[in-house]
Amino acid sequence: MSDSAALPAISWASPIGVFDLETTGVDVSTDRIVTAHVGVLDANGLVLESKNWLANPGIPIPEQATAVHGISTERARLHGHLASAVVRDVTEELRRLFQQGIPVVAFNANYDFSLLLAECHRHGVDPISDPTPVIDPLVMDKAFDRYRRGKRRLTDVAEHYGVALENAHDAAADARAAGRVAQAIAREYSSLMPGTARELHTRQIAWARSQAASLTDYFIRIGRLDADEVLDGSWPVRSGVVDAQRSPA
Repeated sequence: MSDSAALPAISWASPIGVFDLETTGVDVSTDRIVTAHVGVLDANGLVLESKNWLANPGIPIPEQATAVHGISTERARLHGHLASAVVRDVTEELRRLFQQGIPVVAFNANYDFSLLLAECHRHGVDPISDPTPVIDPLVMDKAFDRYRRGKRRLTDVAEHYGVALENAHDAAADARAAGRVAQAIAREYSSLMPGTARELHTRQIAWARSQAASLTDYFIRIGRLDADEVLDGSWPVRSGVVDAQRSPA
């Protein structure tokens, strides 16, 4: 990693929290946490804190999900902790970072934070009502390098910014890589980067909304969406999950 002198004078560059979930699927409302990581990186992307969880999600883990993250139903049942305890511990660890003013990096943040919110509602855990500030390297990369061709999965974006990512789809590896990508984007676009995490958080809300609108138009043009369908551009938590959490059980 680059030395700290190479980092721009941006207050959120260090320390940063990092967060990632591996799950039973991709539906934030119905799928469950399998593994989770919350950590803290310094200005060089070195690990200061690291906490990992393996949960028994309480439902079978589909083979497709196991093929991605390597955790089978049998392993989760034998070695995983009670899902409600994992959801509580992950939420409290993130809450601690936010209360300390440490921004939390999550790649495609509205997936992880939305699924966590749904899990809190499912298990009766007090949720983080307004996760702030969040830093999403996917949203930032699309905003600062809008017209770059190619896929924008974490593996692709990490490679583009020269960040090593070994053992992809391991929650700890993905979370740390996302944090280092965020720092790399800060270096690359330091002259355009908001100086505080809260200002960056606010800008990402608008960027994410604009990106969803643009993707909606594209999907309609190629026939992947009907003309009256709209992708949810709310960030860092999807509006449908927030509405469901607020509704009576």
